[in-house]
Amino acid sequence: MMRTLHSGLAQISSIFWLFLGMVREMGDQLARGRLPFRREVFFEQTARTGVGSIPLVAMVSFFLGLTMALLTGYQLRPYGTERLVPELVAVAFCRELGPLMTGIMLAARIGAAFTAELGTMTVSEEVEAIDAMGIGPLRFLVGPRLTAIVLLDPCLVVVSNLAALFGAYIISTTSLDIGGSYFVDLVREGLLVKDIVSGIIKSMFFGLIIGLVACYRGLTVKGGAAGVGTATTSSVVTSITSVIAADTVFNILLVRLYD
Repeated sequence: MMRTLHSGLAQISSIFWLFLGMVREMGDQLARGRLPFRREVFFEQTARTGVGSIPLVAMVSFFLGLTMALLTGYQLRPYGTERLVPELVAVAFCRELGPLMTGIMLAARIGAAFTAELGTMTVSEEVEAIDAMGIGPLRFLVGPRLTAIVLLDPCLVVVSNLAALFGAYIISTTSLDIGGSYFVDLVREGLLVKDIVSGIIKSMFFGLIIGLVACYRGLTVKGGAAGVGTATTSSVVTSITSVIAADTVFNILLVRLYD
């Protein structure tokens, strides 16, 4: 037990120092009036992280919103309170399910890709070659990936929320006898600005966690091709677990703050 705890704390410390090293290298470049990484690489990462993830995030969120509206409507209809379904889905996704599900999907899709790419570069000694040329590997390799996932995760959360509400809209109008305009009014009445803002803030932290864990696992790969596979699996598991744990902490803090 103590050995596991010590290992976990050591890895958290290493990830923290990796983040500080990246910030230092990027800060040095900015102080010299230079971009910390190439724009082409950054836009490539944003396109893959953001645009490439839209179909998956939208599809999963749509079906979740549809299913949630269907099941909650079925339970609330005997009490004549099915009008609560739009508000319930809107608040649940904006505050909780949208950021959480998007984080899990990004950990599985993008986090694994980051780890596999950096792990392959580490095994083939490309990272050492970049460092030998005087190019900071952290700001050159980690910087664009981490920046992209932190900035694009909130955008994907918005897509997730809209897709879920669209699924709830279909169920509400076809099965719960809630008109389209009435559905929109109910969502606007029940959804508060703090619900949206809290979800966006959480998503940025989730993106930071996923990016740091994925890049750390990739840069510390050992054992050749087999090590890359092991690191990729470990990256996904650790990222998802960390996102869920961070979400729990955020929820405790937000409940205390709102109350």
